Amino acid sequence: MNKIEELQKIINESNNIVFFSGAGVSTLSGIKDFRSKDGLYNMKYKFPPELILSKEFFNRNTSEFYKFYRDKLNCLDSNPNIIHKYMVKLEKSGKLKAIITQNIDGLHTKAGSTNVLELHGTIYKNHCIKCHKFYDAEYVFNSKDIPLCECGSIVKPDVVLYGEMLNEDVLDQSIKLISECDTLIVAGTSLTVEPASGLVRLFRGKNLVIINRDATSYDNIASLVINDEFKNIFKYLK
Repeated sequence: MNKIEELQKIINESNNIVFFSGAGVSTLSGIKDFRSKDGLYNMKYKFPPELILSKEFFNRNTSEFYKFYRDKLNCLDSNPNIIHKYMVKLEKSGKLKAIITQNIDGLHTKAGSTNVLELHGTIYKNHCIKCHKFYDAEYVFNSKDIPLCECGSIVKPDVVLYGEMLNEDVLDQSIKLISECDTLIVAGTSLTVEPASGLVRLFRGKNLVIINRDATSYDNIASLVINDEFKNIFKYLK
């Protein structure tokens, strides 16, 4: 039995699957990840991307933040790929109970998945930092400089920046789902960003599956590890 057949067997025998997705899941949709050799963190900018995507930088250099944000995080025209579509199919079968994602691109929801927990927020929700009025992603990405609210204050994306806390409700739901599922499939993440990666340690079920291009520090406790291109895996799953 090869690894894809083994994964299919695990899926077939599971009744409560949670899918944990990272940036690698969206690369097939043309969205760059962060830490690979071609990722955003290895590109040269006036400031390091990890600094730009911090709460402190947003507050002090808002205009520079939005230059990077509009240039590199605008994925409005990106479409769901084979992985997102397979998760919709798995949800409709009743086996997949939830998707927990580190991605802010909204592609799981765009594909049609209904129970998606976005740990790091989403580009599709934006609010005024003063009066909390909602603005859509188009308004933010089409703004010439800093997007401003009707009240004159700054509009901020509902994405979790470095130095900010994760949404407590989303985190609590994620903890509950992972601790109760029988199979946790982790895909497209190096599992290095805390506290999100620490959620995997809460898994108590039968099958921990890790699908990633490179090795992770959790491979030694996984039931199944697949290091391959995603399109070579998901096109064979039923």
